[in-house]
Amino acid sequence: MFGIQNRRDLTMELQSQIPILRPSIHARRANIVVKFQDLYGFTVEGNVDDVNVLNEVREKVRNQGRVWWALEASKGANWYLQPEILMIGDGIALKKTSLKISTLTNAITLKRLVRKGIPPVLRPKVWFSLSGAAKKKSTVPESYYSDLSKAVDGKVTPATLQIDHDLPRTFPGHPWLDTPEGHAALRRVLVGYSFRDSDVGYCQGLNYVAALLLLVMKTEEDAFWMLAVLLENVLVRDCYTTNLSGCHVEQRVFKDLLAQKCPRIATHLDDMGFDVSLVATEWFLCLFSKSLPSETTLRVWDVLFYEGAKVLFHAALAIFKMKENELLMTHQVGDVINIIQTTSHQLFDPDELLTVAFEKIGSMTTNTISKQRKKQEPAVLAELDQRLRRLNSLKETGKNT
Repeated sequence: MFGIQNRRDLTMELQSQIPILRPSIHARRANIVVKFQDLYGFTVEGNVDDVNVLNEVREKVRNQGRVWWALEASKGANWYLQPEILMIGDGIALKKTSLKISTLTNAITLKRLVRKGIPPVLRPKVWFSLSGAAKKKSTVPESYYSDLSKAVDGKVTPATLQIDHDLPRTFPGHPWLDTPEGHAALRRVLVGYSFRDSDVGYCQGLNYVAALLLLVMKTEEDAFWMLAVLLENVLVRDCYTTNLSGCHVEQRVFKDLLAQKCPRIATHLDDMGFDVSLVATEWFLCLFSKSLPSETTLRVWDVLFYEGAKVLFHAALAIFKMKENELLMTHQVGDVINIIQTTSHQLFDPDELLTVAFEKIGSMTTNTISKQRKKQEPAVLAELDQRLRRLNSLKETGKNT
């Protein structure tokens, strides 16, 4: 699989994974577009300034890696995997008086570390534990994924047909994903999950999420369990069901939050008749994997797997907030879309996004967002029901003509 390496000293591995990008002498003399591969094999297009930003990001990753190694040396290996710390990360209400000071300190330290970024070489282990995927996997026989893959091999369903259609369109040109081996691995993960949860089956967007999970986790089985915990525990349950009701709810919640956190932008866009779902639907379905550069996406996912889905709202609001002045000058829907898409595609420095997301957007608790969801659910379900009735009526009319 792409990216698999033999075991070696973690520090040396991290150093080897993050080469310095060196534009040619011609590129340094002119502001022309250059192409290069990022850490996960994706082709990136940008100017020399973008290359410089990426080099700075790689240096930050190295420095952050040193922080993690130093803490492992002082606190012990896997100090961040204590059950009590994982429970705090999941948002489970615990009385502070019932916890050791050291545990609370470690939880605060871990939250700060995760927001600063998990070193790429540690991501598979840290994600697998912090997200709850390891716990979920432990509840079934060890051969679960292997048995599931064998059981569904060769079966044809509407989900498998759509998956086969989407495989070549999932990050085309990637040196591993866009190969027969990559397609086969991604197919097994997606088909396996479609049989595990027939209510979800398969939804377009999951192909991008699962593909990126494969690149990070290195093994199909770990990617499968990360996908399972993501859909079953981290995200809104109905985000990927047939009617996408959960996704519709998230869009309404996001619109409300935009009005609260960025009122000037929200008012201006409403006056223009701009629907934020035009750009935000893809963000929430693909979890930014199609919109942000890979390392920026994975930095968002670092927080997602520890603090939960609220980070998606933080990131989405931050993208709008960062371009507030430009957005307030727009008069056409197309101009808004262009600003938002250009901004997201060029956010090569994850800290640029996450600093705004957590320091300028303000606090948003999981509980607050859950209340917003419950408030929006009845209207969404009524709208979807009305849409279904209208569709059925049109079908009946067609039959009778």
